Amino acid sequence: MNIQIEKINQLTADLKSQIVNHEIYKEINSLDKLKIFMEHHVFAVWDFMSLLKALQINLTCTSLPWFPVGKAKTRQLINEIVAGEESDLDEKGKVKSHFELYIEAMEQAGANTQPILSFIEALKDGKSFAEAYTIADVPAAAQKFVNATFNIIHQNKIHNIAAAFTFGREDLIPNMFYSMVNDLNSDNHNQVAIFKYYLDRHIEVDGDHHSHLALEMTSELCAANEAYWKEALTAVQNALQERINLWDAALCEIKKIQVQVSFD
Repeated sequence: MNIQIEKINQLTADLKSQIVNHEIYKEINSLDKLKIFMEHHVFAVWDFMSLLKALQINLTCTSLPWFPVGKAKTRQLINEIVAGEESDLDEKGKVKSHFELYIEAMEQAGANTQPILSFIEALKDGKSFAEAYTIADVPAAAQKFVNATFNIIHQNKIHNIAAAFTFGREDLIPNMFYSMVNDLNSDNHNQVAIFKYYLDRHIEVDGDHHSHLALEMTSELCAANEAYWKEALTAVQNALQERINLWDAALCEIKKIQVQVSFD
């Protein structure tokens, strides 16, 4: 493995550990708590696509006339992931994006989809992000998370976007969370089945093949440029910290439920 890749893994190991071992996973033991998690997480599911599209725009040809851009392996990685994320199959065999699938999972579970849907509609109508946040009453932590993602995108440093994509959005959900979802699905099959399917597809689509290609992409973009590697490390650290902050906020909301229950 590339020495610089190993260095990033070593220097971000603590942050990744904080995510994988986050208290939130132990607390999500009911459908109501899962709803809160989903209402925060959906913003990360949504802005992931913009991160991916930024890579596609920079690493493939998305204008006319067409010309081959970059390396074929990199184009294959980006186009393959875009296809998988934008036009996968749902549990009934219908074509859907993973975001649309996640929205359906939220609806089935009874989670509130109004903030994310209103936010997107406001952006479509030409509103600024700040205006859209207010209109949709987006949770403050989700706002901060999305802003951090688009800050990386707007800097237009492709090596940083690739690093945040490769290291900051990889599979960082522990096995116990999948076990918990399986248990909730057994007890509430009509309300958690789509979310379980979403997680299963997420694991399958973001398997080892994509991970290896993403690492190779980041290595090629940073190459032997020490400054690029330092910037990439910072981008990864920031992305992981934002995920921790998002989980912290969701956990805080979950604990409010427990307080209400104890008083009731």
